[in-house]
Amino acid sequence: MATVLFFGPARDAAGARSAIVEGTCVGEVVAATVTRFGEQFAQLLPTCRVWLNGDPATPDAPVGIEDEIAVLPPVSGG
Repeated sequence: MATVLFFGPARDAAGARSAIVEGTCVGEVVAATVTRFGEQFAQLLPTCRVWLNGDPATPDAPVGIEDEIAVLPPVSGG
């Protein structure tokens, strides 16, 4: 279980700033997040970066109750 933080368009697609999501690794948490927040979120996810506690995450990285997973869509600026 982990806290998932949503930013920018990911926040809009999820309709939330954060959520507590079940899973023992990043991949499980992300999959559960897709199931929970639906097709619009699922379509956005391939363009996003996923970070665990401030570092780039791999799907097999273990997560616990105090961990935070951030879903970061691409950012443009000038």
